[in-house]
Amino acid sequence: MNETPYRAGRFTVSGQESTRANRAWWDGEADEYLAEHGAFLGDAELVWGPEGWTEAELRILGPEGCLDGRDVLEFGSGAAQAGRWCAGQGARVVATDLSLGMLRQGAHIDDTRRAASVPNHTGLALAQCDASCLPFADDAFDVVFSAFGAVPFIADTAALMRELARVTKPGGLVAFSTTHPLRWTLPDVPDESGLLVTYSYFDTTPYAEARGERVLYAEHHRTLEARVAELLGAGLVLEQLRELPWKESNNQTWGGWSPLRGNLVPGTLVLTGRKPRT
Repeated sequence: MNETPYRAGRFTVSGQESTRANRAWWDGEADEYLAEHGAFLGDAELVWGPEGWTEAELRILGPEGCLDGRDVLEFGSGAAQAGRWCAGQGARVVATDLSLGMLRQGAHIDDTRRAASVPNHTGLALAQCDASCLPFADDAFDVVFSAFGAVPFIADTAALMRELARVTKPGGLVAFSTTHPLRWTLPDVPDESGLLVTYSYFDTTPYAEARGERVLYAEHHRTLEARVAELLGAGLVLEQLRELPWKESNNQTWGGWSPLRGNLVPGTLVLTGRKPRT
């Protein structure tokens, strides 16, 4: 019997296909992902990308102490490591993810920390939902953020930005990190062969993997201009646009990210926007 052919590359994927595929993908990959990257991410740390920079170092969300007593939403949370860090700063945190498998990893971390009497674990709640359709009231959170969650995996990120803005309080902050658009021009390998511009920067066809007609995984590209336009189109005021350099002390390779490439081209983009008070 012939096996259904597998394909990987750039081809059109609908939003519905992308959501279904990525939920199943991350459910299936949750254990292996945490086994491979858990030590790098920590159990209660906000790491903005594979470059290794933490929130305590960059202060993307604001100065020390700014989260104390705040209502915070981490969307695309994975196992909620970043949300757990925010809870440790005194925030009331809801961490959401599309993948139940990733949230189960988060619940396991919470159970382990609770059994070890680790403090600051009680300010975190976990919830499964699509970041494009959040089950929260308007103006519910002071800070809405994600460290590499949801944004690269959602087809309609303009709608996502509008939804994030909806649940943010007037004066509140939306912040996220995602793949830097320049990385889409390069092969996804960490060595010298990954430094050759191979793809058009302006081609926003998703990268996807499929078996036959069934999409297994999808990731979506936007230009820098489009990312900023989507944030502004949601009614947010751009505050920060940061392109993270490679952290000198980080000698780890993560997929296509590596010290070699990270010292030459940015791999992570961070954007923040403020919701106007009026």
